Amino acid sequence: MPAWRNISLWMDQLDDPLLARPSLEHDLDVNVAIIGAGYTGLWTAYYLKRQAPELKIAIIEAQTAGFGASGRNGGWLMGNLLGEDRLLAELAPQHRRASFDLLHGIPDEVAQVLAREGIDCDYRKGGALYCAARYPEQEVSLRRYLDKLYAQGLTEDDYRWLSPQQLAEQVRIAKPYGGIYAPHVATINPAKLVRGLARAVENLGVTIYENSPVTHWQSGGLRTAKASVRAAWVVPAVEGYANTLPPLGRYQLPVQSLIVATEPLPASTWADIGLSQGQAFGESSRQVTYGQRTADNRLVFGARGGYQFAGKLRHNFDLTDSEVELRRYLFGELFPQLKKARITHSWGGNLGMSRRFRPHMLCDHATGIALSGGYGGEGVGATHLGGRTLADLILGRDTLLTQQPWVIREGGLKALKAWEPEPCRWLGYNAIIRSFVHEDQVLANPNTAPWRRKLATGIAGFMEGFMH
Repeated sequence: MPAWRNISLWMDQLDDPLLARPSLEHDLDVNVAIIGAGYTGLWTAYYLKRQAPELKIAIIEAQTAGFGASGRNGGWLMGNLLGEDRLLAELAPQHRRASFDLLHGIPDEVAQVLAREGIDCDYRKGGALYCAARYPEQEVSLRRYLDKLYAQGLTEDDYRWLSPQQLAEQVRIAKPYGGIYAPHVATINPAKLVRGLARAVENLGVTIYENSPVTHWQSGGLRTAKASVRAAWVVPAVEGYANTLPPLGRYQLPVQSLIVATEPLPASTWADIGLSQGQAFGESSRQVTYGQRTADNRLVFGARGGYQFAGKLRHNFDLTDSEVELRRYLFGELFPQLKKARITHSWGGNLGMSRRFRPHMLCDHATGIALSGGYGGEGVGATHLGGRTLADLILGRDTLLTQQPWVIREGGLKALKAWEPEPCRWLGYNAIIRSFVHEDQVLANPNTAPWRRKLATGIAGFMEGFMH
């Protein structure tokens, strides 16, 4: 049996014995074949079956439900979509407001499913705290971002500024400059969610085959080493593993995010820190940090990882000492009392990044192919949106979900923007990340000359522009 329990803290905390479901051993004829038993595949199957219970649906999984990013992420269930402000900027004000409301409602929609299906995944809707927490430039960038959101019609009910004193009512950090509070975020144990969803779709009549890597796929079906599946619809729901299913790897690159977790911390420590309502938190740097207080009182904290040449998957997530210590340094800057806290778990995962950092939900009725991806590390909530949207698209429903600017109805895969060939993307990605690291190092030093601070921020901002 593969060591699936060692994937992450979340998988280690499961009561589930993690026994593999049967492999695909015989040919199938189905209405919908879904590749991947992660969030996207499971949500798509769930909403298809809820709306059209007569459909015959099979999910073909290379490992086990939750092996990929769905069992490894930071546990933020966000009512957001990567780059939503850019994606919605061209809409009329009333349509933009409706789209924001659709996104912000994701955690509540998920909560309804959890209640209906009896899934306990430590769901706590405490919102998110985006903190200016390590140097004053973070306050400037956060206030600019908030102004941009307000200019798009959002209000303090959606996002509101917290003064250092107001921030301290929720989390007490070493150097508070203030922050943004967003109420539409919940924290969860993501492995409990994905395993619960797998059981829920099985109860609806969906069959999941595990330990069955897909070796070939195309319009009309797929193959594994032992069997073939014929299907009216094929849904490759693989996100960070897109390069295992050509030609998807041209449109979605695997990048890594890396996470650590402390031992359970005493009540006295949490009384000093706060986060008593299950809030998510992050400090506003281009390192992309994120954290939460778990249901068993650990600190889980992650930060941006890396990209491997030619978009190779990272398979070994035994983090190096330097990878662990960078994350310890970052959370220790926020909470000095935790600098020597014992770290019991460290892990990471591959996530999918589309060109221009633009998520997509695509449905091509001509070929019978539908997919959703490009979540860019914000997939716990976005996959729910993707699954609901794909279900409506496949069933030919015209709904608010299918009318969004991230939905692609024509052109098939060719409508997606392809990544540049190597070595361009490797050189570009690493140049951008180095500029972010340099900026962070310069700004974190209070003795850095003002001109150097301005230069570092300017270069990093210029490089970030290439990402879009």
